[in-house]
Amino acid sequence: MTFAALQPLADRAAFFVALRQDALTTAVDALGEHRWDADMAAGTLTFTANANPAHQVVTRPHLIATIAPGPRSLLWAWAHPQGDAQGVAAQLRDYGTQYDIAELSRSELAFPEDTGSDLDEWIAQVAHQIGTVAVEITGRSPYYSAPIGGGTRAVFVLDAPLAPLTVQDAVISAPRILSGLALSDARSAVWDAARLAGWNLQWTDEAFSGAIVTDASGSATFRFDEQARIVGIEAPGLTG
Repeated sequence: MTFAALQPLADRAAFFVALRQDALTTAVDALGEHRWDADMAAGTLTFTANANPAHQVVTRPHLIATIAPGPRSLLWAWAHPQGDAQGVAAQLRDYGTQYDIAELSRSELAFPEDTGSDLDEWIAQVAHQIGTVAVEITGRSPYYSAPIGGGTRAVFVLDAPLAPLTVQDAVISAPRILSGLALSDARSAVWDAARLAGWNLQWTDEAFSGAIVTDASGSATFRFDEQARIVGIEAPGLTG
């Protein structure tokens, strides 16, 4: 079990985040075997091809939190000695204060009792949750979960050289993405993807059985069943 109070925010952003993480993975995988390096003084997090160091993906990272097995706690970046009290992570603190979400407005969160036997795996899951929540609140994407030693992970949101997410991109990637993604409420997830991507969205009827999303690349209709699951995507001209 991750931080339960934060899960609704993560659920809402899940579809958009999956699409953006897929775009980051595609860009980094194009380097082949690679490494990552963070230079906080220069304000860069760089992925570099092992075979040719001139081939890089250079991003600007914004530290959101560190998750450490030693103290068994998560420390928000706005309270971190190396963080920025008024940086991007402060948006999560302010959101928590505004909507009375203590897990966002407290500087440090103790791990819950039910972390399970594999603490490394649990920390990795929490890093995903925190990264997704950060995207939801700040609107920045993608995120990166970086192992920084001793089992600790740092979660960043990145300003990365990725093209904005278009409706066409989403239509092409959605079947593959959705096959491995469990959405608790796909209707809300599609609505939120449109909000975060800057698409126009219109519901097809008062029952919210379909959502038409549109941007400069074209238009697509997501169809939902009674349980708010995606049962079809109609996008003539966008997939071929």
